[in-house]
Amino acid sequence: MSFWVHREGRPVLRAALPGSIEADVAIVGAGMTGLWTAYYLKRAAPELDIAVLEKEFAGFGASGRNGGWLSAKIPGQFRRFAKSRGIAAARALEREMIASVVEACEVARAEGFGDEVVRDGLMHVATSPAQLARLHAQVAELPDRGWIEGEDFRLLTPSEFDERVHVAGSMGGYWSPHCARIDPARFTFGLARAVERLGVTIYEGTTVRRIQPRAAITDRGVVSAPTVVRALEGYTGSLEGHRRRFLPMNSSMVVTERLTDEQLASVGWRGAELLGDAAHNFAYIQRTADGRIALGGRGVPYDFASGFDRQGRTADAAVTQLGSRLVQLFPGLADARLAHSWSGVLGVPRDWCAGVNHDPATGLADAGGYVGHGVTSANLAGRTLRDLILGEPSELTRLPWVGRTARDWEPEPLRWIAASALYAAYRHADRAEYRTGRARTHASARIADLISGR
Repeated sequence: MSFWVHREGRPVLRAALPGSIEADVAIVGAGMTGLWTAYYLKRAAPELDIAVLEKEFAGFGASGRNGGWLSAKIPGQFRRFAKSRGIAAARALEREMIASVVEACEVARAEGFGDEVVRDGLMHVATSPAQLARLHAQVAELPDRGWIEGEDFRLLTPSEFDERVHVAGSMGGYWSPHCARIDPARFTFGLARAVERLGVTIYEGTTVRRIQPRAAITDRGVVSAPTVVRALEGYTGSLEGHRRRFLPMNSSMVVTERLTDEQLASVGWRGAELLGDAAHNFAYIQRTADGRIALGGRGVPYDFASGFDRQGRTADAAVTQLGSRLVQLFPGLADARLAHSWSGVLGVPRDWCAGVNHDPATGLADAGGYVGHGVTSANLAGRTLRDLILGEPSELTRLPWVGRTARDWEPEPLRWIAASALYAAYRHADRAEYRTGRARTHASARIADLISGR
């Protein structure tokens, strides 16, 4: 289990599906996407009979394992959304993601699970000349995407960055207010309880084997419903016929023991900002509410044939890699013990852009493929699916991720060879950029970006 679940305590399983039933809406997956969809549907149409089906327990997957970034980062690439539906539509998606950060925070507080939700923003740091050049190039694009300097983002000099957090080798970075720190397990468990209070039934310990028009086929019976929502994200490949829909990308995390006053002083991180670096094999970092540092990264990003350890055990190589990165960024933590490690999977579509879909003819709906930015995306997806399922056109149903479906990934061994080679290229590029000190992105990373579509 993740540190977050370990700290909250593994929940007692809810009752399993008692047999074949009928419902108005069947939602497959009790992660954030499924729970937000149930929440907004039930709030809008209390008369609906909604059943949520979950193999393990609500929050078992990525929703309870992530880095706790409730951020406005769009789940995909702005240029692709703009190319398919126009720049105005892509900008609208950006603004809705920003609004979704506020929306999710407000619901958490209103429903009683927002006690550790703190909206102090997000920082990105550069620790090599090449990273700084990439970061400045990314920031330069933000005004074209509708972001306002001084309001939506602000560049930080090395000294300004150091006032917020002491990162070794910092060359500066930027800050955005559009992010909140959460405890993923506490957040998801609280959302599940809020959904139940509205009258939604969550069936746990129930494996959905197949989805078809107006029915979810489980190991405990059939749930017949006019609308069936697939909300499995990185676990989508567990369903018949969906093996190559998403690439299940492994992401691993480590968390330190509680830091001493001296160790905390060496880090100098007093706020609740989230922190990311600009490396190709990037890290995402949180200072927890109880005085630890949690750091995540790709580790061993992909296993052959889309396999992964469902229990979230972390490869020794990944723990070593993440621990080394922690000390590189924060040398004062060289003696800090790693208290916990875990892994999870996120869903990556072939075009690296998430989609939200609903077909009224079949009653099938889905959302996912968030490419690592799923915490806030799930909230926006839930509200979008609400409008699509209820047949109510809105600004949300006109967003460019609606109706977007990428082609399937290549068969094995092609995708394993490609994924392994690409991430080896990114790791090589990071090492080369630090070694040479050049401001230009290393050629191996440029080639990897071209091949992968990133």
